[in-house]
Amino acid sequence: MISIDSVTIRFGAFVLFDQITFQVNPGDRIGLVGRNGAGKTTILDLISGKQDPDEGKVVKSAEKTVGYLPQQMKHRKGKTLYRETLNAFSHVIALKKRIDTITQELGERSDYDSAAYLSLIQELSNSNEQFELEGGHTIHADVEQTLIGLGFEKKDMDRPVHEFSGGWRMRVELAKILLRHPDYILLDEPTNHLDIESIQWLEGFLGNYPGGILIISHDRVFLDKVTNRTVELSLGKLYDYRVPYSKYVELKQERITVQHASYENQQKLIQETEQFINRFRYKATKAVQVQSRIKQLNKLDRIEVEKEDDLVMNLRFPPSRRSGTIVVEATELGKSFGDHQVLDGVDLTIERGEKVAFVGRNGEGKTTLSRILVGELDFVGKLKMGHNVELGYFAQNQDEIMDGNLTVLETIDRVAVGDIRSRIRDILGAFLFSGEDVDKKVKVLSGGERSRLAMARMLLQPFNLLILDEPTNHLDMRSKDILKNALLSFDGTLIVVSHDREFLDGLVDKVFEFRHQKVREHLGGIFEFLQRRKLSTLQEIERKGTSAGSEVQKQVVKKPVTKGETVAEPVVKEMDTPSNKVRYEEKKALEKKMRKVANRVKSLEHEIEQIEEELSKMDEKLMNPNNITGMQVYEDYEQLKVRYDETLSSWEKQILLLEKVSGKRK
Repeated sequence: MISIDSVTIRFGAFVLFDQITFQVNPGDRIGLVGRNGAGKTTILDLISGKQDPDEGKVVKSAEKTVGYLPQQMKHRKGKTLYRETLNAFSHVIALKKRIDTITQELGERSDYDSAAYLSLIQELSNSNEQFELEGGHTIHADVEQTLIGLGFEKKDMDRPVHEFSGGWRMRVELAKILLRHPDYILLDEPTNHLDIESIQWLEGFLGNYPGGILIISHDRVFLDKVTNRTVELSLGKLYDYRVPYSKYVELKQERITVQHASYENQQKLIQETEQFINRFRYKATKAVQVQSRIKQLNKLDRIEVEKEDDLVMNLRFPPSRRSGTIVVEATELGKSFGDHQVLDGVDLTIERGEKVAFVGRNGEGKTTLSRILVGELDFVGKLKMGHNVELGYFAQNQDEIMDGNLTVLETIDRVAVGDIRSRIRDILGAFLFSGEDVDKKVKVLSGGERSRLAMARMLLQPFNLLILDEPTNHLDMRSKDILKNALLSFDGTLIVVSHDREFLDGLVDKVFEFRHQKVREHLGGIFEFLQRRKLSTLQEIERKGTSAGSEVQKQVVKKPVTKGETVAEPVVKEMDTPSNKVRYEEKKALEKKMRKVANRVKSLEHEIEQIEEELSKMDEKLMNPNNITGMQVYEDYEQLKVRYDETLSSWEKQILLLEKVSGKRK
């Protein structure tokens, strides 16, 4: 158990926390929520020991371990992805080295009856038992499984960590925490750099995690799927709800309603008391009553009404010219970086007024295609932008590429032209920058503030095509709601690259899925797409897919509309598939290969179980020196361990082969 007991945190005269108290128990899955600056990250810093309270104390059992994934991390150059992640098992690796050292020493000694020899035997037995408890035989498989679950590929294992982007390096740190299996996991915005598939894998992992979990996240769906408790920080106080996020929102609204009613009643009491004091202050006959009322006011615990709803980000898109009917049309479009092919033979059409989402695993080409549309990257194939298209682009790292030495006002002033310059402060006010905020330098702004500033800068010009690459990263939930409502009223064409399922829900009516260098169109919203694809885990998406040999291909056909006709629903017709027989034979061959590999996996698993039983028996034998008559037992033990490692390695290869074969069944 972790206990935060009467903790107060001050920054000068500002009180961030005022005597807050709560506990984290094993099995708790807590979502920490509150507006930006409420102190969510400070809570994690307190628990992890990175910060000490000004008053109160944080108590956690000495034997309990904590894994902390902060929002910002520093990375060192050097190790490969696999080796860096293997550091999560440094204690297990050290234990294995000690076992090998003892085994070698025992093989070289002949003083079998000495106390030192018997002590080494006992240490070897204890170390082997601990090695088994720590899962030492499966650490390599665990590393690969976790990294693949978080979106890495087999070919990435030998790449240096420093070659990966910041988002991918964050995944490395997350993998190390998950592999250590600490008693408590602290996660600060873990989904910011994860794609939808990896988020769903993480949901499944955390859902089955036996320890305590504290999560800061602005992803409502993620919180609902993972948490069973919500702790809100507001105005220096803490409110504890034993429910997931969606239910918390309902209960919070009830609390605020009661809070407002209590506030109004208290204000009425204060007003009546002050009127009594002022009326009878100088009357001797009422002196006792007046003093009593003054003491009553001084002892009164004043009710504060939450102020976060007082700020409104009024996001309105300026009017723009009407574009042509076809806004984007790509034919056989491809893009590669050196030998790495990202997009190949992409065909897509986006029409005026459509709101579409680009989804898929990181590295599949979503941002690459966005940059091609903007004109930042060259390509092969054909790309046609529609008539009168005026394009606005919000890059994923837009908040990072702004000049940190400029103030908020200077950042906007440098891109504003014409009459809009007279409304710069109004625009900044709409994005919650008011008063002295406009004189802050960009480098001191929070991630959410920089994102809002970047969005404000983009919206200074009228656009009829918006491409937004991860626009919700670092935005709190209210800001996301406001942006979403503004985009719903946007009358132009919208392309959103996002992993935020709740943000996309109801906003887009078409999904383009990026997968294996191709782009596939799905009609309907994001949850309809997810339901069709049944993306419950990353492993599942690797196995699932449309089998070209078993399902009839379908195509949406738009019926020509003549004057006076109404537009009917899209007609779905079956396409002729002359190669069905060939595909059927290919499918049968793949299924035969899958059965063969699956049987081999089952056989290896049975063999591994048998070896583990033999190792267990030999461990018991080695614990009793009376059972040892010579060195042969140690040689047999070492040979058995080698056989175990070889069998386990074969099993891992067959598992990877099975996943590869399963992935071809499309």
